Amino acid sequence: MATRTDAPTRREQILKEAARLFAERGFHGVGVDEIGAAVGISGPGLYRHFAGKDAMLAELLVGISGQLLTGGKRRVAETDGNPETVLDSLIEGHIDFALDDRPLITLHDRELDRLRDSDRKLVRQLQRQYVELWVEVVREVYPEPAEPVARAAVHAVFGLLNSTPHMGRPGSLPGRAATAALLHRMARGAFAAAGGAAGEWAAGMTGA
Repeated sequence: MATRTDAPTRREQILKEAARLFAERGFHGVGVDEIGAAVGISGPGLYRHFAGKDAMLAELLVGISGQLLTGGKRRVAETDGNPETVLDSLIEGHIDFALDDRPLITLHDRELDRLRDSDRKLVRQLQRQYVELWVEVVREVYPEPAEPVARAAVHAVFGLLNSTPHMGRPGSLPGRAATAALLHRMARGAFAAAGGAAGEWAAGMTGA
């Protein structure tokens, strides 16, 4: 999504507008005719691309979960193997998503339960794999925390980065580069704090 540089296909245009409208007005507040109008085709014309709104929602939520996992694996494979570099690259990739695909964050929070069971389970499965990818890297950079602590820290950082839909209107924020840099510093600070807290807890237990 956010990483594409070529022209989007009609199917991708439909998904982008559907995500925006669903996020703004809710899944049930948007009709197929409105989605069609947003991309310049008739509502019934959408059925040449999707079976209906439910299919669009499923493709959006399953699709972004898969893209995050695939992108995370690619970043791990493409970096120099230094855990610090790998972690920075993972953070950068998630920040790109959080800044450029905000409607999908809102959709996930509000509409995940509308997916049929098989699609919802697939989303959760992809998300678990994405989390574990991060946990492995975080534990290489910050070896002090036990695995459950590192996993909790990863979820906390995701919560921080995924807060972008609640950060106010784009014009009220610093520029994109400044916002990305701020989020990156905060993410690394959160992981460092988790590592330091784990070390202090272990030292306290040893001295008890």
